[in-house]
Amino acid sequence: MFAFDDEQFLDGYRRRFGPLRADLVQALRFLMGRIEQDRSFSDSAVHRQQIAYCMATFKWETAHTLRPIDEFGDDARFERLYGAHTRIGKTLGNTKPGDGARYHGRGYVQLTGRTNYERAGKLLGVDLLGKPDDAKQPEIAYAIAMEGMKKGWFTGKKLDHYFKPGQAPNYEDARKIINGMDKAQTIADIARRFDELFASSLEPA
Repeated sequence: MFAFDDEQFLDGYRRRFGPLRADLVQALRFLMGRIEQDRSFSDSAVHRQQIAYCMATFKWETAHTLRPIDEFGDDARFERLYGAHTRIGKTLGNTKPGDGARYHGRGYVQLTGRTNYERAGKLLGVDLLGKPDDAKQPEIAYAIAMEGMKKGWFTGKKLDHYFKPGQAPNYEDARKIINGMDKAQTIADIARRFDELFASSLEPA
């Protein structure tokens, strides 16, 4: 598992990404604490690169707040996009009036649609179908995002497809884990900065 020096990490973040407000410090410390406790990651370079890519994705998908958020919009917009009558809504498993709004995107990455809420809830042992807002609770949102990116919940693509021992990390194509190639280069550049940050703030073994 990883262990990071808190002050080195925060100072390094400021140098790479800019000033830190108190709420962003709190959000970063929560995520770093979860990463340090996450036994599915070893302290290998490949896992460090995977975590860097996850953090870059969280930063981009949460509008740089690094807090679980709701997808932008209101219920009417979500019904237009994801309602049970729409092609996308049907693909997402939305079957009832109001499902588009009820199961709109939430979290560090946007968990969207009845099928995805049901699957994530079952895998994590929580009732996300009955309580979809729980997908924004930081502990649950972290588990959804990390497990989803490791196991390919979102698009079928997973971290291991792009970060492999003995190979250079493929930060650009890793965007396919979440959303095609939308903003792939921007997120890849953020991930490279996070990887530098993690490498420079690791506690001695």
